[in-house]
Amino acid sequence: MTVFPLEALRRRFPSLAATDDGLRRIYLDNPAGTQVPQTVADAICDAILHRNANLGGGFPTSQAAGNIIERGHAAMADFLGCDADEVVIGPNMTTLTYRFSRMIGRGLKPGDEIIVTQMDHEGNVSPWLQLADDLGLVIRKLPFSTESWQIEATALEAAITDRTKVLALNYSSNLTGSINEVAKLVAVAKAAGVLTYVDAVQFAPHGLCDVRALDCDFLVCSAYKFFGPHLGVLYGRRAVLETLNAYKCRCSDNTLPYRFETGTPQIELVAGLEAAVDHFAWLGAETGQGGSRREKIAAAYAHSIAHENTLCGDLVDGLLQIDGLTIHGITGKERFSARVPTVSFTLSDITPQELVARLNEEGIFCWAGHNYAWEVVHQLGIDPAHGVVRIGIAGYNTAGEIAETVEAVQRNARMLRQG
Repeated sequence: MTVFPLEALRRRFPSLAATDDGLRRIYLDNPAGTQVPQTVADAICDAILHRNANLGGGFPTSQAAGNIIERGHAAMADFLGCDADEVVIGPNMTTLTYRFSRMIGRGLKPGDEIIVTQMDHEGNVSPWLQLADDLGLVIRKLPFSTESWQIEATALEAAITDRTKVLALNYSSNLTGSINEVAKLVAVAKAAGVLTYVDAVQFAPHGLCDVRALDCDFLVCSAYKFFGPHLGVLYGRRAVLETLNAYKCRCSDNTLPYRFETGTPQIELVAGLEAAVDHFAWLGAETGQGGSRREKIAAAYAHSIAHENTLCGDLVDGLLQIDGLTIHGITGKERFSARVPTVSFTLSDITPQELVARLNEEGIFCWAGHNYAWEVVHQLGIDPAHGVVRIGIAGYNTAGEIAETVEAVQRNARMLRQG
């Protein structure tokens, strides 16, 4: 099997290089946002310096800017497995979800039901809760199983009624890391005529999205979680997009997907978006994959998953050696295919904030808190004021970094307990 090209990969990320201040930087804050390769920064810089014009003009700079927008959509079509006119680019996942929930809401009436899950990030819960308040809709909350750490199809079937119109579902949890069997859940919803809106923000950095195979109506992700700029991207099934009445200026473009992209786009960031997709294609080529960009992206994920799962196993093994530590999620390596390498834990006698403050001081970057997994912490009975310690692995992390992190967690836990 091809060796994962870790050193070549790391050289593409300037932030991973040694710094003048001598402070090590172990980036394990990846679920909140990854570092970016030089190629992404270069693409953004080139666009804003040399292709900086508004769209629709007859002069070369405007035409070059328009080409950036077209290429960005085409790149994300390859990334998601759809057509370019089914790709909507916006500021971030939460804003896109607020926009599209309101457009979907135009077809709902009082008493209609929306299912949200207790596994989701708040960005795929609050927009639907507030829509329900606005329109007199009914919200049904679907818990996840703490045995499988997934939403179970049988639970979804039981929750659907003849008034259910929308299922808002996440692909993987930003706290537990568990991956839902989305295709199976979408099939259950589709059989009942329910529209499906999938949050893939936490899955997209770690697994290949295939919207055709999932058969979902919508899927949304965030480029800054997969080595790109601060943009959100939404896939919408063409047949569904065509039914939506967009909130837009009367004289603006009415074609797909541009009628859903209000205002002047962030052209330079879309250039960075294409570069982020091409980063995956580069990695796939480095592993020996030829063919289309989509094929190279798929190969990149196959090799990244194997690398990340090894690191995740080392992290879980080390953490489980600590007395009084609970990992909230899948710990058995035989089930790592059902999780991304985001590991959240609590200690019985130490707050997440105490431990994370020490780790951050040592140059190990991770998070303490609920991380907007508001429904998750409440289902698990975790105090949202404290939340969890969250450590999230990305493809550029190393076995040495994980070993250092495990040692630091073990050592600081002992020190905090000794007072």
